[in-house]
Amino acid sequence: MITTDSELRAASELLAAGDGPFGVDTERASGFKYSNRAYLVQVFRRGAGTFLIDPVGMTDFAPLAETLAGDEWVLHAADQDLPSLAELGLVPARLFDTELGSRLLGLERVGLGAVTAELLGIELAKAHSASDWSTRPLPEAWLEYAALDVALLPDLRDAVATRLEAAGKLEFADQEFAAVRVRPPKPKAAEPWRKLTGGNRMRSPRQLAMTRELWHARDELARSSDIAPGRLIPDASIVAAVGANPRSAGELAALKTFRGRASRSELDRWWRAILRGKTTDDLPGPKQREPGALPSHRGWAQRHPEAADRLTELRAVVTAEAERQHMPPENLIAPALVRELAWQPPADTSPEGIAIRLAELGARPWQLGLVAPILATVFVD
Repeated sequence: MITTDSELRAASELLAAGDGPFGVDTERASGFKYSNRAYLVQVFRRGAGTFLIDPVGMTDFAPLAETLAGDEWVLHAADQDLPSLAELGLVPARLFDTELGSRLLGLERVGLGAVTAELLGIELAKAHSASDWSTRPLPEAWLEYAALDVALLPDLRDAVATRLEAAGKLEFADQEFAAVRVRPPKPKAAEPWRKLTGGNRMRSPRQLAMTRELWHARDELARSSDIAPGRLIPDASIVAAVGANPRSAGELAALKTFRGRASRSELDRWWRAILRGKTTDDLPGPKQREPGALPSHRGWAQRHPEAADRLTELRAVVTAEAERQHMPPENLIAPALVRELAWQPPADTSPEGIAIRLAELGARPWQLGLVAPILATVFVD
């Protein structure tokens, strides 16, 4: 267990003296905290052992970053952990993602426990995966769970790599791992309040304004107190309050569907937000499509039947090829890229033209070789 900068320097030296790739994992407090920071970082290397690093209060991760730059990182579902590791200045130079590799192999279940059981014959207890890892001190049972999660990753990496090579998919995997490693974070939504669960039931501009003001009031409190927004008041409470349209703070307090740990202790905050929504002249209109974004494909059949027909045919050939390759269709080619192609086919619909367009959209070379020829068949009269 590493809790100080001096201990981390010593641990980094021990890890540097080990052998082979680093198994890396993090534990966060999703659903408990507003931030997505890591509250525990686990690192294992053969010949060095397992190190559980408590980043809370640490200031200098440079020694660990330098050590970890010396070899490949092994993570399971790397896209979940890389952002919180990057916040600490920890960025891999090379990456092997055992979850993504398992998807390319077509394994039916790709969670860490399932893959470890299938490929290594070892059952992992997953009792603490949804725990509040901001808890201090961390219980011994949680630490044991965290250590086991990372100590098997190098062995699992070798097992996955062996199967990928046997299936002729190791190059596919290398390209996918490289793409995950450098993938930029998703841009923040211009109007994140519109993503509120159940918010699509809010129709009038006034209802939308109340929804927006309640969402921002909750987000401000959640950010300042580092508490997950849904723990203050859940999305359903915002929807219920807007739908009830209370005429006073007392009516809001009497609303049984308005729940959450802060639903009453912060009642004045919520009522002020509702009042702002009731009185503002800044009334939201319908959700605007982002520049360059496609219209929702769910409405194509009625509004854009030719694009809908192309999408149906393109999906069919992708699904058939994915079955031949023994992998999920979404790993063979991203559904968003298929929709782009259906919406606006390139002028050149030959396999070469399709490959050029898919490459512009971000498809990897291995994907182009497999899917461009079959997608081009859809555009043949």
